Amino acid sequence: MTDLELAAHIATVSGKLLLELQQSGLFSEKALGKAGDRVANGFIIEALKQQRPDDAILSEEEKDNAERLKSSRVWIVDPLDGTREYGERRTDWAVHIALAIDGKPVVGAVALPGLGVTLTSVPQPLPSVAQRLRVLVSRTRPAKEAVAVAEALNAELVPMGSAGAKAMAVLRGEADIYLHTGGQYEWDNCAPAAVAIAAGLHASRADGSPLVYNNADPYLPDLLICQKHLVPGILAALQQAAA
Repeated sequence: MTDLELAAHIATVSGKLLLELQQSGLFSEKALGKAGDRVANGFIIEALKQQRPDDAILSEEEKDNAERLKSSRVWIVDPLDGTREYGERRTDWAVHIALAIDGKPVVGAVALPGLGVTLTSVPQPLPSVAQRLRVLVSRTRPAKEAVAVAEALNAELVPMGSAGAKAMAVLRGEADIYLHTGGQYEWDNCAPAAVAIAAGLHASRADGSPLVYNNADPYLPDLLICQKHLVPGILAALQQAAA
């Protein structure tokens, strides 16, 4: 099984496990989120250890191990991205499985179990951009920078849940720009970035600089995913907003 096949398989099976747990009727919203995190993480960690025993792992739900810094191959995973949405039984949550090689997001799979789809890091046709641009923002705390960019570009705001759901919405043609400045970690955006880049989208830090993974501090607070021709206008709008 290739790395890409493994990532896709683990993400998809994790999603099915999470759906079964969600449909069990045994947990309230908050308890469901906690149970989902634990069940998905346990499965993912054991599967990766079994299939890729020599690789390092960085997971949101595991205690970090500095030994990963010595490895060129690091699996970066978010077992349940969008715990709140999952607990509320919405569809905008995801499972992230990524492989960073020498700091680059090379392999990625983002499962959207509520929608029955898993997107992977393979080339694919990009959707057309809407006549009026659509900017994704958090359901609960829209970042002021994204709101400012939307105003500058006369764009529509599209509220959505998890980072993975928002990033994949650009690829699925449901929105045009995902600009996040409110704080993230490597597991929040490594798999989405790998999938976006492979498809031919732009994926970078909010200032346009490259995304680099497997850092000692996994905090990676900002992200921009969009079609490449939109980047200059977005960066100009950001600079104007910051002035």
